[in-house]
Amino acid sequence: MPVTALPLPHLVAEAAVNILQRLENDTAFPAFHMASLTYSDEWQCFAGFPVISQWKLEDDARPLFVEAMRALALKAAVYALTEDDKAAEIAIAVPVDEMTHAMLAQSQLLHRIAECHAVSIIHQTDQEHTDYRHGDYTHQCYTAAWGEPPARYWLDHEQVEANRSHLAGLYASIGLGRSGREHSIAFAPAA
Repeated sequence: MPVTALPLPHLVAEAAVNILQRLENDTAFPAFHMASLTYSDEWQCFAGFPVISQWKLEDDARPLFVEAMRALALKAAVYALTEDDKAAEIAIAVPVDEMTHAMLAQSQLLHRIAECHAVSIIHQTDQEHTDYRHGDYTHQCYTAAWGEPPARYWLDHEQVEANRSHLAGLYASIGLGRSGREHSIAFAPAA
């Protein structure tokens, strides 16, 4: 099976800006925005958001929403230009990808908005690439669309892995194994 050639970054950028504008101008977008941020009670992730230095939900949720919308718009643009969902799974930084999960949890609302504007939202966990690096294809497309991405959220893959390793050591010191995927804490039965 031939590999799809990725479109030139400036073409992706132009399409992504247009896609993002159409989605954000939809009358249901404010409800989607609010629902995505309200989902914060479910944001118990030990290896996605916490790789951000001094992560704080109240301060970081809104700017991360902006970045995740831009990431989804870039992926949708690649798909629109290639009609290849695998090619559209371009590299995204881990914290930004984690925010897309909170947004995708609002599936009916997001689907209705996207469908209304003939936009394909591309995200399949087993196909995603979270190995973003400054200077890579995603970075080139993003920069052509919106300028330099905020380094706080668009962390290079190597930095993410170093931060995850550091977090894993801290988690292990309080009995959380495999970065929160298991623990050795025995709870007392409820009275």
